[in-house]
Amino acid sequence: MKDRLSSIAVAGGTQYLDILQKFRVIVRSAQKYSQKVEKILGVSGAQLWIMKEIDRKPGLRVGEIARLLAIHQTTASNLLDVLEKKNMVCKTRWPTDQRIVNLSLTQQGEALLLKAPELTRGLLPEALSQMEPEDLRRLGETLDVLLESISQVDEEFALQPLPFTM
Repeated sequence: MKDRLSSIAVAGGTQYLDILQKFRVIVRSAQKYSQKVEKILGVSGAQLWIMKEIDRKPGLRVGEIARLLAIHQTTASNLLDVLEKKNMVCKTRWPTDQRIVNLSLTQQGEALLLKAPELTRGLLPEALSQMEPEDLRRLGETLDVLLESISQVDEEFALQPLPFTM
């Protein structure tokens, strides 16, 4: 497939089309994976990732979840509210300070994780985490160049999961 995509774009002398096609493959693959997770498990990709983080370290707080997923704290809180309503996550407030909320999985949440695919963080985060540090650095620099050439960049998007993972 890689050769087919490259030959289509390069044949016209337009390398940017080759890259555009690769972006499409990445985004659509991540979208398809997230839809599959939601269909099988009944939770979104971002919700599954949250559950995996809580499973790894019970007692996490909302702010810690937001940091681990690189999302806004309000977004994390909203995703957790849905998980709590689905009886997947339990919120426990500290007796001495009701503002502090610790998170744990319910038995139903633990059972769901046992059925979850290995890529609990999602296709794209898992793939990025497998890359070599030098490759990640170069990719980051190249994406910075791309972002600088886009006239309508909204930095707030960096703290929001991809829409299809919510």
